Amino acid sequence: MYTHLTSMLPPHSFKDKTVLITGGGTGLGKSIATYLSSLGANIVITGRRDNVLHDTADEISKATGGKVLAVAGDVRKIEDVENTLKQAVDTFGRVDVLLNNAAGNFVSPTERLSHRAFESVIGIVLQGSINYTLTVGKYWIAENIKGNILNITTTYAFTGTAFTVPSACAKAGVMALTRSLAVEWGSKYGIRVNAVSPGPFPTEGAWQRLIPESLKDLVDPAKKIPLKRVGEHQELANLCAYLMSDYAAYINGADITIDGGEWLMGAGSFNGYLNIPDQMWDMLDAMRKSKS
Repeated sequence: MYTHLTSMLPPHSFKDKTVLITGGGTGLGKSIATYLSSLGANIVITGRRDNVLHDTADEISKATGGKVLAVAGDVRKIEDVENTLKQAVDTFGRVDVLLNNAAGNFVSPTERLSHRAFESVIGIVLQGSINYTLTVGKYWIAENIKGNILNITTTYAFTGTAFTVPSACAKAGVMALTRSLAVEWGSKYGIRVNAVSPGPFPTEGAWQRLIPESLKDLVDPAKKIPLKRVGEHQELANLCAYLMSDYAAYINGADITIDGGEWLMGAGSFNGYLNIPDQMWDMLDAMRKSKS
């Protein structure tokens, strides 16, 4: 019996394809990497924590039998980006697909943020996506490869949201990048560029930062989703895999929302934080700083 947790694509859909995934060591990136590996893809995962990346690569390889290359690097540093691509090509011969997934985010009243907080999030989300898109795109153009890019954005890229303004700004930039290059590179080089805007999909790290246990009842996302639940990783992995596959060869410049109808229930994923008093923000600030 098929369900929303069943693999959507046939086995070997990504045979002989190499997919490069930023932020692939944990969370949604790890889940997508695992699924693509099960479909026959060679996987390249990158992120800043070398030990986490290599543990994830070993875990995926043991689970799927696929080949996974882990390359530590910072998406904000162009020399790290270039090194990751070089190692990927040296190992697998070519790169066919890029998934810009690396992200950084936290909740805070905007007036409490420094310019460095904005720089950090925008640097990872927007500049990191630009760095990888340019580096891999130029490689494809030089090698006459009709690759494709999938960017992970968010519904508040087009609605806006309170209390995660740096992320909203950065993701909106990634959306503009997606639509602009879909026309320019699609027309000139046959390179497809698409985006996926997920709603709430719980991950161990990001979920705990954005929705602490003490606030779960107050800002529980499931309460404002028409389907009355959050997303499962396999659902997102299915959608991403399809858009990156040859089955989606005529999809270009699209942004697909997968959020159970959340944004239609009320724009702004973190607007529930309007109910938090200043004293609780002081407590949350102290908790965040103690973990950084």
